[in-house]
Amino acid sequence: MSKLSELGAKGCAPWLDFVDRKFLEAKGLEKLVAEDGLTGVTSNPSIFEKAMGHGDAYDATLAAFDKENPGAATIDRYEHLAIQDIKAAAETLKPVYDRLDAKDGYVSLEVSPYIADDTDATIAEAEKLWHAVDRPNLMIKIPGTDAGAPAISATIAKGINVNVTLLFSVDAYIKVAEAYATGLEERVKAGQPIDRIASVASFFISRIDSAIDKKIDERVAAGDAESDALKAVRGKVAIANAKMAYQWYLDFLKSDRWQALAAKGAQPQRLLWASTGTKDPSFPDTLYIDTLIGPDTVNTMPPKTMDAFRDHGTVAETLTADIDEARHVLAEADRLGLDLNGVTDTLVAEGVASFVKAFDDLLGAIGQKQPAA
Repeated sequence: MSKLSELGAKGCAPWLDFVDRKFLEAKGLEKLVAEDGLTGVTSNPSIFEKAMGHGDAYDATLAAFDKENPGAATIDRYEHLAIQDIKAAAETLKPVYDRLDAKDGYVSLEVSPYIADDTDATIAEAEKLWHAVDRPNLMIKIPGTDAGAPAISATIAKGINVNVTLLFSVDAYIKVAEAYATGLEERVKAGQPIDRIASVASFFISRIDSAIDKKIDERVAAGDAESDALKAVRGKVAIANAKMAYQWYLDFLKSDRWQALAAKGAQPQRLLWASTGTKDPSFPDTLYIDTLIGPDTVNTMPPKTMDAFRDHGTVAETLTADIDEARHVLAEADRLGLDLNGVTDTLVAEGVASFVKAFDDLLGAIGQKQPAA
């Protein structure tokens, strides 16, 4: 059994944070499913920009689309390409979805980052993409912004699976977890089934440490009187934050509200660890996988991080270990004025902006691929 399969056996589903036409055509995804027990795929504007904006893998498909749809808008040309890739990935994962009775086997497609602060537009686009892909094992990615929470409830109420993205703070996570429950409750009131609806809450990890550790390094370099205490929490805040989110999740599962939904077959909204590639070379390259392993979770990894874990990752149930230490790290971060709440608010805004930039670049690259005369 590969280490990635062992990870899945511990309850932390290995997902791939990557999709690319050549990779799909070369049966790369099938190989990961067969050999490593892979159970899901995530995509985002940055991933599609790298895939579609470079090389010629999509040119023939785009030319055929342009011939049948002269004068099509650039966004429609992009969506045609993305939907083909997502459908292909969904077909590869469909046997996983069937074997696990809709509990996993999902591929995610994100709504436009341009509408991250528009609830109604997000709901409409989620429904449009859901029907365009037309696969039961699709998840629509919706950002966990203030506008995203009501969109999540409405989308779940329509029977559409949701991957909530760009979560950094425990408070933001709680808001979207409750939004998921609200959507399920609306379906129950309407007499609709809830047993095959799935959702994940994508909690971003490494970006938190990158931001916090930058503050720490600057203060230590300046000779801060608390340098020893600052260095003691370096590289630990993001993991502690994630562990507290999971503790809330475990408590929520015991609540009367969730138990009423579970009695009707509701699936828990799993926490998904995203941004798990380490950005600091002084940290182990499997740090954000090794330390966040626990039941009913997902870890979505870029290929390089997946390769590293397969080679030398450590499989042990770590997510519920050292909870008192995690609380201490967060208390120290607060005492030291590292402003985790301010950092996470900034990271949400920066995350949306980075996806907008990637989407701009992506549409620009596709726009330059002019239809043949």
